[in-house]
Amino acid sequence: MQFVVYILYSAVLDKFYIGHTGDDINERLRKHLSNHSGYTSKAKDWTIVYQELAEDKAAACKREFAIKKKKSKAYIRQLIAGSEHPDL
Repeated sequence: MQFVVYILYSAVLDKFYIGHTGDDINERLRKHLSNHSGYTSKAKDWTIVYQELAEDKAAACKREFAIKKKKSKAYIRQLIAGSEHPDL
């Protein structure tokens, strides 16, 4: 099983969401956009702006928390700028 650490962005909220999954990333996005009561339920315009592969669930979880620990939009924007979405 392959794990992915991902960052979503909502222009409506001007916020990022950081997570990880072992599921297909597009299926995970669909779940974020569906009707639910979690953090991402506040907007319906979430898009995947960053993703990186992890060896296993433990590595994905560790990386997710490392990004969150920075508590920095600037750091997140630097990650994104190094990927295929430099416009954010």
